[in-house]
Amino acid sequence: MGVTVAVGEQDAYLARVGRVGMLLLPMITGIGEQVRAWADELAGEGITALVWDPFKGRSTDNATREELSGMLREMDDDAALAEQGALLDYLADELGCSKPGVIGWCLGGRFAFLLAARDQRVSNVIAFHPTVPSRLPAHHTYDAIAEAAAITAPVLVSYPSADTAVPNADFETLQTVLQARTTGATFTQYFPGADHGFSDKSRHGKDVNADAYRLAWPQALAFMKSTVA
Repeated sequence: MGVTVAVGEQDAYLARVGRVGMLLLPMITGIGEQVRAWADELAGEGITALVWDPFKGRSTDNATREELSGMLREMDDDAALAEQGALLDYLADELGCSKPGVIGWCLGGRFAFLLAARDQRVSNVIAFHPTVPSRLPAHHTYDAIAEAAAITAPVLVSYPSADTAVPNADFETLQTVLQARTTGATFTQYFPGADHGFSDKSRHGKDVNADAYRLAWPQALAFMKSTVA
């Protein structure tokens, strides 16, 4: 089981086991039960997991998804990226994880692209159903699809064809951008019929989502282990 740690003025969830680490960027649930379970699972696989708290103590443990969605619409890209950069510093300087990877889900998948485009310490990028629409919402300062071109680390992106947040055409554009990079391999998972957020166990009542997750997660674990330093 992990613990809450203070990193400067922010709190984060930490499941620590050694000097190989991943920064986890949650979905709309915040650091809810599902995200903590993933962090604890990574620790069980020998990977230290440090989780960014997008909503400052609020999560599906103590808030509705509607409330959290409202908080998301007030989120500032630059402030969030600064917090995530501080967590990378903590992983490197305090925990000894000098080349951590980054994994994000939904909104966190978008930030995984933005962060890796700015910080060359990142050794891998994993984005599950990243929320990267080409038509930017008002609270998006940066176009994550365009910025993905600057990522030099290997990338694994997992996309469900029934994603209502990101049209298939936008995912195809993202693939084109990633595959045009001269540095950094691109691994793509594509799941026909699966929904946005399919990796969340709350969506596994639909077989297509549960089946997609059963295929996707072991590949993501193997990708982490082969790329994190």
